[in-house]
Amino acid sequence: MGVGVVSLQLHPRDIGLLLIGYSHGAVVYSFKQDAVVKYFEYVVPAGAPGGDGVGMEKERRPRVVRAVWHPTGTFVLTAHEDGSLVFWDPRDGRMVAARSVYDTRVNEVTGKRAVKPRPLVPFGRIAWCCKQNPDDTALLIAGGQAVDEEQIGLTFLELGRTPIYATSSWEMLTNHFEGKRRLTLPIPPGAVVADYCLITRSSPFFDGAQDPIAVLVLLTSGEVITMTVPSGYPISPTNMLHPSMSFVHPFVQKIAVSTVPRERWLTMVETRNQGEPILMGGAPAAKRRRVGWDYRDIIQVAHADGTIRIWDVGYDDDIENPMQIQVDVARALDRFEDVSVTAIGMADATGEFAAGTRTGEVVIYRWGLNKNYGRDAARPLDPNPGGVTDVSSRGEPSLKEGLQPLVLYEMMQGPVSVVTVSDVGFVAVGSEGGFFSILDLRGPSVIFQGPLLNFVKEEKRSSFLKGSSKAPSTREYPTAIEFGVLTMDGDGYSSIGCFVGTNLGHVASFKILPSGQTYSAQLAGVAKCGGDKVVAICPLNVDNGQAAAATGPAVAGLREGKQVNGILVVVTQTEIRVFKPATAKGASRSFDDQLCDAARVTEVPRHGTALVAVFGDRTTRAYSLPALKEIGRAALPMLDPSRTISAVISRTGEVFGWTGPSEVAVLSVWGEGNGKKSLPPSEDTLINPQLTLPARPTISNLQWISGTQYVSPTDLDLLIGGEGRPPSKRMVAAAAAERGMAGAGGGGTASGSARAGTSQEGWGEYITRQLNERTERLNFVDDAMSRLQETSQSWAEDVNKYVKKQKRDMLLGSVKKSFL
Repeated sequence: MGVGVVSLQLHPRDIGLLLIGYSHGAVVYSFKQDAVVKYFEYVVPAGAPGGDGVGMEKERRPRVVRAVWHPTGTFVLTAHEDGSLVFWDPRDGRMVAARSVYDTRVNEVTGKRAVKPRPLVPFGRIAWCCKQNPDDTALLIAGGQAVDEEQIGLTFLELGRTPIYATSSWEMLTNHFEGKRRLTLPIPPGAVVADYCLITRSSPFFDGAQDPIAVLVLLTSGEVITMTVPSGYPISPTNMLHPSMSFVHPFVQKIAVSTVPRERWLTMVETRNQGEPILMGGAPAAKRRRVGWDYRDIIQVAHADGTIRIWDVGYDDDIENPMQIQVDVARALDRFEDVSVTAIGMADATGEFAAGTRTGEVVIYRWGLNKNYGRDAARPLDPNPGGVTDVSSRGEPSLKEGLQPLVLYEMMQGPVSVVTVSDVGFVAVGSEGGFFSILDLRGPSVIFQGPLLNFVKEEKRSSFLKGSSKAPSTREYPTAIEFGVLTMDGDGYSSIGCFVGTNLGHVASFKILPSGQTYSAQLAGVAKCGGDKVVAICPLNVDNGQAAAATGPAVAGLREGKQVNGILVVVTQTEIRVFKPATAKGASRSFDDQLCDAARVTEVPRHGTALVAVFGDRTTRAYSLPALKEIGRAALPMLDPSRTISAVISRTGEVFGWTGPSEVAVLSVWGEGNGKKSLPPSEDTLINPQLTLPARPTISNLQWISGTQYVSPTDLDLLIGGEGRPPSKRMVAAAAAERGMAGAGGGGTASGSARAGTSQEGWGEYITRQLNERTERLNFVDDAMSRLQETSQSWAEDVNKYVKKQKRDMLLGSVKKSFL
C-alpha cells in the first residue's frame, strides 16, 4: 500500500522544523539541514490492546491520521486509525506514552486480561491547545469516541501543566499524559464533526490554539454550531457572527421577507446582554443608500433549533442598521424538543411578528421592554386548545428590549400552513388540517375560527351516465392569506378584508367589521380560481395601481366614509386571475408550459406595479397589470430546481431563491439590463494587510545556547525559494525600507555608503545579497558556537588544573604538619 502525506505542521517556535505525518509514520524535517532528523513509527506488540482492542493476537502498525506538535515543541503527538494517541520525545525519537480517548498505556501487554474490541469514530481534526502559559495544555479531539457513545461531540482532554523536561523522570512524563479530566463538548444527536475552528482571545500562534474561548464546529450536514471552550455551552450566533455564518447555525427551515419602512427598521435595535462579537475586523465599502425607495427588505429566517433571526438584507447599498433580531420559539413554548417552525409572518409597518409550528401552535411577538429582564420568570401554563394564552413571562432573560413573546394561540389542528400579520392588529392563521382563524391583538382574542369545509363547498355535479361515482377527496387547507381595505362586490362601503386562498383553488373573502368594543368576521363569498394551489393574493387599488393594503391610514379613512375601488390579483400554479371580490368573475391568463411556484405584485419606484412570478423551470417572468401581458423573462440557472417552490418574492422585486441546502441567492428583477451574468467583485475589505501582528514565538535562550540555530521567516523564504524565487510583498517592502534608510543615512559611514550603492540593484542582485548575508549570519552563529565550545573546554581544563593544584597543596600541607 502506498504512503501518503496526512498532515503538515511547522514547529510552533522554530519554523525551521516541519512535522510531516505520513500514513505509515511521522518525521521531523529540518530546512536548515535539508534532511529528516527524527522518525516516529508506532508498533503495537501482540497482546497489547491498542486504541480499539482489535487484533490483539498479533503485532500491529496502525496507520497515522494526524501528527501535531506540543505548543512549545517539547513533544509530538501522532493519532492513529485504531484510536491510539501516541506521544513522542522529538529529541531522541522515543515513545513517551500511548493512550486512547478512554484508556491509558494501550501499548502495554495486558497479560491474561481480556479486552473487548470497541469500534471507534475515526479521528478528524486534533488541536493541542494551551492557556496563556503554553506549557499548560489540553487536547481538543474530533473523533476517537465509541460509535455507540450516548453523548457524542468533541473530546476535551485536559493534561495540565507540562513537567519540566530537564528535571522530570520518564515515569513523570508518562503519567502526565494520563490527563487530569475528560470533557465532552456535545453536538446534536446523529451529527458528525467534519472540522472545527478555535476562536482564541488574542494570539494567532501555537497553531491557532492558544487560550481559546470558543469553537466553531462544522458538521457533515453543512451546519455550524458554536460552543464555549472547555465547558461546551452553546453560544447564540446572533450579532456574534455575520449573518452569512449564522445562516447555517443550524439549518434553515423557513424564510420569509417583509418590506419595512426605513424609519421603523432603524428603531428596531434589540438590547441584549451578550459578549463581544466572536469575529471582528474588515470594513464594508462606502455605499450610498438606495435612492427613491424608503423601505428595507427584512428577511426572517427560522432555524432547526426553534430560533428565528431577522435582519436587513439590503440592496447592495448602505445598511444603516446591520444588527440582527432574534426570537426563541422553543422558549416561548416552554418546550425544547419537537419544535419545528413551518410558517412565519411579519407586519410591515408595526413589526409585529408571528411564527407557526408543525404541532399547531402560533406564537405572536411584539416589540417592547422585557419586564423580567435579568431573571427567568417562566412558569408552567395549562393547555388551552383553541384559546389564547399570555406568554409574556417567557421572554429571554438576557433580552432587555426587542421582540417579546405576547400570546400563544394553540390552534392544534395540524401543522400551521400559513400565518399573516396585518398592520392594523389582526393575525390570520391556516393549518394543514383545514382550519382557519382570525385573531384580534387588541384583546387579544379569537374573533373567527372554523374548518374551511364549512364555507368552501364544491358544487355537486352528477349525471345519470356517471351515476354516483366520486373522485378521491383531498383535504382543503389555506395556502395564502392577505389583508386589504377595499369595497366588496355589491357593497356601498369599503371594509377590512381577509382573503384566504386554498390548495384547491378557492378564494374565500371575509369582511372584518366593528362589533361593540371589538371586531367580528363574516364570510362575504367564495370564488373559484381553477383547481390548483393558490400561490399569492394581492389586493390592488384600481384608481392608482397601488396596493390596497390594510394600513393604518387606510383603516382610518373608513371612519370618514372613504371608499377604495379595489380588485384581487390571484395567482395559482396554472393561471393568473384578476377579479373584484368576493364572487365576481374577471380576466385571467393561463400558464401552459410550467407551474408557478411563487408570485407577488411588485412596485417599481416612479414607474408603477407589475406581477413577478417564479416558475419550476427556473425562470422568472413579469406581467403587466391589469392587461396580464408578459413584459419580460429571465433564466435563473443558479436556483436549485427541487426548491423553487420555496422561493420568496419581495414587494420591491427581489427574488430570494435557494441555490443549495444552505445558500440563498438574492436577485433583483429590476436590474440594469446590460446582460451581465456574474456579480461584480466586492469592494468590501476583509483583511487589513497593514495590521501589525504580534511577535512570533521563538526559541528560548537555553535552546540558542545549546546550539539551536534560529530561522526567521525571511530565512525560510530564502531556504525554500532560493535565489530564483520572485520577491514576495514582504521582501519588496523590506527592500524599500532598506533603500529608504540608505538614502537617509547618506555617505556618513562605510556601511551606509555600501547600502546606498545598492539602491539601484535588481531583484536578482538583491536576493543574492540577502542570501549571502543570511548565510554569513548563520556561519557567524556556527563560529560563535565553536568559539563558545572551545572557550568552555579551556575553562573546564583550567578548573581541573586548579582543583588538582589545591588537592596537591592540601596533601603536602598535611605531610609537612606531620613531620614538623
